[in-house]
Amino acid sequence: MDLKQRRTHFSRRVPILLAVGAALLIAQVDVASADISLPPVSIGAGVQTGFYSCDKACIYSPGTIEPGDSTVNGFALDSIRLYVNGAITDTIKMTFNTEYTGSGTDTVVVMDAIGRFEFSDEFNIWAGRFLPPSDRANLYGPYYANDWTPYADQVADFYPNVAIGRDNGLAYWGDFGPLKVSFGLFDGESLGKSTAVKDPSKLVIAGRATWDFWDKEKGYYFNGTYYGDKDLLALGAAFQTLNSKTDFSLDGLFEKNLHEIGVVGIETEYQHDNGLNTVAQNHGWYALADYLFPQVIGWGKFQLLDKYSRKNYDATATTPSAEIKTNEFDVNYIIKQFSARVGMYYLTQSGDSPTFGPSHKEFGIKLQLQM
Repeated sequence: MDLKQRRTHFSRRVPILLAVGAALLIAQVDVASADISLPPVSIGAGVQTGFYSCDKACIYSPGTIEPGDSTVNGFALDSIRLYVNGAITDTIKMTFNTEYTGSGTDTVVVMDAIGRFEFSDEFNIWAGRFLPPSDRANLYGPYYANDWTPYADQVADFYPNVAIGRDNGLAYWGDFGPLKVSFGLFDGESLGKSTAVKDPSKLVIAGRATWDFWDKEKGYYFNGTYYGDKDLLALGAAFQTLNSKTDFSLDGLFEKNLHEIGVVGIETEYQHDNGLNTVAQNHGWYALADYLFPQVIGWGKFQLLDKYSRKNYDATATTPSAEIKTNEFDVNYIIKQFSARVGMYYLTQSGDSPTFGPSHKEFGIKLQLQM
């Protein structure tokens, strides 16, 4: 090898040697003494997927029955979520969650983007995009619901939203022993595509209060069940208003761990909208009852659940009045609460107007994994 070749060969090695040397030097520097630190960050994910079979029309699944057919079967990837939470200081924190909205839409949306200023149990300020004060069903979402089709009845989570029950705004929330309160202002303009109010330039005012008579539910969010980890008797009220149009709801959850007998629960809600979410005034209610067997069989426990609801819409200039009746029956296998569960549901829906009739039926098998 001549001198020119040696110099060329050596010159190619110099950047590599410098990079390796720098990396080794940095690796030996004490991060604490150099005053370099990264905030703690937690990352999680969730997925819901399953099989569906619809008769006459699909109620909750993304299936579509083609003209000339009366049924449709298929597999659906309902949702994939990515969760990111970090603490900048002891009181300043951040949340960023995204969701792939599943089969039928194939889109990824920013679900939550929250700046969280959490000073104490009694005083917390959140800003950004998140779930506004609303009914319990919206504040637990599909991943922490007790049943598999929580929003099929058009009663639960019947509030306007910009994305997956969320809106952009600012809210205060606090825990005062058995009482939890929240109040906020949200961007009515972003709701223009979902609210019935024609002038969405004003802010949405939202509020909620919850009283826990037995065990306390801490934090901003709720669960649809605690699978026996809590004895719960909770009552809540929520409202949202914009331009003199108001949507409000009353909800309650009872859950009792009877130990060797099992866990029993009842959830209920009444909802009334005088023109905020839809042009037609409407109201509805549902009642859900569940029973979790105490015996561990294999990896988990079996659960039986039934939910019945009625929803009424008043007549408008263009549509007749209507009543929708929905019933859901579940057989679930709870492996690790909301982290791992699988179940079967049978859903029926009927109405007394041409808009919602005839009776529809849907069967599904669901799997949820979350970490």
